[in-house]
Amino acid sequence: MVDAQPPQTAALARPAWLDAYRDPAARLIGEAVSTTFAWDRLSVLTDTIGNRLSGTPALDRAIQWAAAEMKKDGLENVHTERVMVPKWVRGSESAELIEPARQAMVILGLGDSIGTGADGIQGEVLIVHTFDELDANAAAARGRIVLFNVPYTNYGETVRFRSMGPSRAARHGAVATLVRAVGPAGLRTPHTGALQYANDVRKIPAAAVSSEDADRMQRMADRGERLVVRLKMEAHADPDAESANVVGEIRGRERPDEVVVVSGHLDSWDVGAGATDDGGGCVVTWEALRIMKKLNLRPRRTVRVVLWTNEENGGRGGLAYRDQHRAELGKHVMMLESDGGVFRPLGFGFTGNDAARDTVKAIATLLGGIAADQISLGGGGADIGPSMQEAHIPGMSLEVDGSKYFLIHHTPADTIDKIDPVEMAKCAAAVAVMAYVVADLPLRLGE
Repeated sequence: MVDAQPPQTAALARPAWLDAYRDPAARLIGEAVSTTFAWDRLSVLTDTIGNRLSGTPALDRAIQWAAAEMKKDGLENVHTERVMVPKWVRGSESAELIEPARQAMVILGLGDSIGTGADGIQGEVLIVHTFDELDANAAAARGRIVLFNVPYTNYGETVRFRSMGPSRAARHGAVATLVRAVGPAGLRTPHTGALQYANDVRKIPAAAVSSEDADRMQRMADRGERLVVRLKMEAHADPDAESANVVGEIRGRERPDEVVVVSGHLDSWDVGAGATDDGGGCVVTWEALRIMKKLNLRPRRTVRVVLWTNEENGGRGGLAYRDQHRAELGKHVMMLESDGGVFRPLGFGFTGNDAARDTVKAIATLLGGIAADQISLGGGGADIGPSMQEAHIPGMSLEVDGSKYFLIHHTPADTIDKIDPVEMAKCAAAVAVMAYVVADLPLRLGE
């Protein structure tokens, strides 16, 4: 409970107002890094519930567990908010190279893909490396299985072959699509993720293959060998299912109707344990509130944690929050999302006006001791995006050392052993300090 003087933009070069927050920040950091509580909580989620695809009983159990644990933590206004979500079912799947030599391949069907039918699909493989190359070989694509063998550069550049590739291939008469794993070369590990079918073209089955299998097929094709693959996928969509966002709060002591949101998404893909994407983001943002409660630090405004549903294959949780809270979005002071892993924290990405950015930069100096004091351009996330855009709310994203993130992203390797308890604790500390100070500022962020 701090009674600092309002920060003025002109005074931020010498932010005396920040001094009042040094002790609360030190207490929050000290509490966060003194235990492995966050990592231990994540281990319960990932070990006992596991992966949590939208519409599954596992996600339902995770929602119930999170709400119950928030109440045990003493958070206020703990509740769930109903969201209808798509229910995609993977089923059994396999792929086998038939010619020139029989060999099973490691695949993961892409989220929202259709299946092949019980008999599967067998076809000659056409390998392409760009959409332009596919278009130039349109006649050769007809009746074939198209493999997009595009080595990973970065997610934003490479993911388009996963999301748009199936429909691009279908336009030219392809019968199925294989996509090289969207991530750095691992140990024969494919990466799943959602595709986006175009409305004006026939849907075809699509799966990810490991970089090793893609390279093997490329070598064979370069030698002039004919490649034939047999693909079987039971994937299908069931009717939408009921799910929920999970909400808990530390109510503001003076302006409880003004809200700072911190968040992560509770759903995951149906492989691995959803530890890095995004169980860790859920736990470190939730941990920020638990620590405030434990230390009896109640800011002026309400800090609200939201654990989103259905980020991975629909974004329905973020859209539902925008719609259900539309009347109060104007009272949202800032929204923060953690969905890039909970590795060594670097700081935050930020989207907002110059005055808000100056204030956030000053707050970040309180995190110098854990080297999480960088503020970079552009903060947000898939789930907070709809609300940010609707009401022009400042947005933040937790920024971490992402060198390992895409190696395990959307793979069976997304398990808690990849996460260091100390790094995770520092992530929680960074979120706690930033959220607390923004929520406690005498003036609203950016004013």
